[in-house]
Amino acid sequence: MIERPDVDALMAGELGQWLESQVSVRQEAKRATASRRHIVIAGVACIGIFAFIAFRMDFMTVIWLGGSAGVAGFAWAEGPKRKAVRAVKNGINTAIADALGFTYEHDCEAGEAFVLARFCKLVPSHDRSHFEDKWSGTFGDVPFSLHEARLEEQRGSGKNKRWVTVFRGLIMSVGYKRRFHGTTLLVRDNEHRGLFGGKKDHLIISDTRLDYAKMVHPDFEDVFDIYTSDQVEARDLINPVYVERLIALERAYSGKDIGTIFHEGSLIVALKTGDMFESGSIEARDDRARIEQTLDQFAKLADLARSLNRDEGLPGAVNEMRR
Repeated sequence: MIERPDVDALMAGELGQWLESQVSVRQEAKRATASRRHIVIAGVACIGIFAFIAFRMDFMTVIWLGGSAGVAGFAWAEGPKRKAVRAVKNGINTAIADALGFTYEHDCEAGEAFVLARFCKLVPSHDRSHFEDKWSGTFGDVPFSLHEARLEEQRGSGKNKRWVTVFRGLIMSVGYKRRFHGTTLLVRDNEHRGLFGGKKDHLIISDTRLDYAKMVHPDFEDVFDIYTSDQVEARDLINPVYVERLIALERAYSGKDIGTIFHEGSLIVALKTGDMFESGSIEARDDRARIEQTLDQFAKLADLARSLNRDEGLPGAVNEMRR
């Protein structure tokens, strides 16, 4: 059974000892960053004065040049702090994962769940992607995998070209207690619109036709749309109670635009959220609070796994985790 780790026990054990050894590392990182900032400020000032005098640049051009150099310089200056925070985050999350019987990876590649979410258009089109914070294991006998994704699209042209984040959130795969006969996609209302307006009557997903499913409950269609290859199964899987659980999940994570896929033996979830599992801090005094926060986030994940498996529930391990 999986029990929620006790923070006091973690801090009194190997994790606490390791964090103690990181106090001096973080202090040195702060000193190095402060020193670099002074170098950047002095360097930008010298470049600005030289450009103004030697090349007779106008004042606004000098300001623009100095601002650009300053942004790049301060990004370099923050390097030591970023490295120290990442090390602490990795150490804390690995210790939490070990205590839960999970596996944690800071850097990861897109998994099968993300590939399916992309094919089913649960995540927007994008030009580049970054994945991190992968957690995998089991809740009882139910397989579970999660990672964060940041997707960006390049917009504008010339000097106005920029990268815009179009999705940042969770991609999760939860094993289901039965294998599905078809594929069922649930998305927000009017997510897929036809060329001349209105909902699309079907989607083609990886050579599979998913037809729009008109649900019996009228309130449902004001919130979500369903596309499925098995109309009977879709009506069995998704009902107003299930919809209420999804909306509650969005609120629990302060997220939005949740979407799910029932496919073979897994339920795939995509949910826009803020940063999660950010247990690392440059300040040692923040460690305990951040560990508590990460454990709370996992308690919500356990509740999610239980809720999305409907009333069938999961083994008692999930209930233990929620305490």
